[in-house]
Amino acid sequence: MDRRTFLHLAAAPALLAANENPTYKTVSHFSPVAVPGMPGPFRGQVVRVHANTVIDDSSEKVNTAVVEKMIADGMTQLTGAKTGKDAWAAFFNANDVVGIKVNCSGAPDIKSRPEVVGAIVKNLTEQGIKPNQIYIYERFLDQLQSVHYERYVPEGVNILAIETPRGSIAGYDPKTYVEVNFFGEDDTRSNLVRLVSERFTKIINVPNVKDHRASGVTGCLKNIAYGNFSNVARSHMNEKTNTLSFIGTLAAVEPLRSKTVLNIMDGIVGVWHGGPFSVDKKFRYYPKIMMFGTDPIAMDHTLADIIEQKRLAEGALSIYDHSMKNIDRKTDKNPRTGQFLREPGHIEFASKLGLGEFSKIKVKDLEV
Repeated sequence: MDRRTFLHLAAAPALLAANENPTYKTVSHFSPVAVPGMPGPFRGQVVRVHANTVIDDSSEKVNTAVVEKMIADGMTQLTGAKTGKDAWAAFFNANDVVGIKVNCSGAPDIKSRPEVVGAIVKNLTEQGIKPNQIYIYERFLDQLQSVHYERYVPEGVNILAIETPRGSIAGYDPKTYVEVNFFGEDDTRSNLVRLVSERFTKIINVPNVKDHRASGVTGCLKNIAYGNFSNVARSHMNEKTNTLSFIGTLAAVEPLRSKTVLNIMDGIVGVWHGGPFSVDKKFRYYPKIMMFGTDPIAMDHTLADIIEQKRLAEGALSIYDHSMKNIDRKTDKNPRTGQFLREPGHIEFASKLGLGEFSKIKVKDLEV
């Protein structure tokens, strides 16, 4: 990596009026590689794999063999490789140190399921990557521990929370950060996870199929952005949030952008309202899908369509609704109101930063 320090002042594209643009100062010691991981080699491409037998709706027991088949088929379809092992070899080799960014914000009920993460680790070790070169990580310890990934992966795989205890800044890189003042908050800096800048050579992003009360959806972009920086919840303190521009701005920071080489979206179980922390089972459902791609914009645009269709089928407020009359900050139990003005436009905004393809998307559907 080029160790030059550069400053980047990111002005919002035309999606925001000029007087609404937060001024972002991004400080990093890293320049992008020749072909950054986002959008990667498969720009605008999404592989969506469905398997009706992957989970039992009543018990929520996952069929690991079906998960492994979904991953093998998804990866070979994405890369054009003849075998699953060859598909993984297109991204990883034995020298890599791989971070697997899971999403446990709705755990223990909603999370990157351990059967999926276990299958990912299995494929990495088949490339010759040693268990101690693999890191399953999340920001908060209580969320991570509730999933028990250690039961599904070989001994030696690192399972780490960044903030131990919560609020600790020791796990963040003081030299790589985004600075912005949203609402007059005291702490205006968000720092990158130290492992990303100092340890990982590659990152696999494993988000869920989830509604989000502020950003509209929690997909690839939000998991990789808010999941890799400190002090991010400040973007949505009020009904009108800054999630529209903050998510993409964080995701574009180097070396996070260059190192995030693969997105595997776990849509076995989904949340169509009240996300990301919903504990109300009536807002959960079972899409029974997984999606694969290197382009987070194409994947999240596809995700937004999935969540919007489900919400409309349930008579819920559209994720694109921007009327203050439908805001109710007191509860998230009513799917016909919102606690924030949702900003699914963050996906298009991030495309303006070069992170992927928003319009010309090719979705390949497979059935297992």
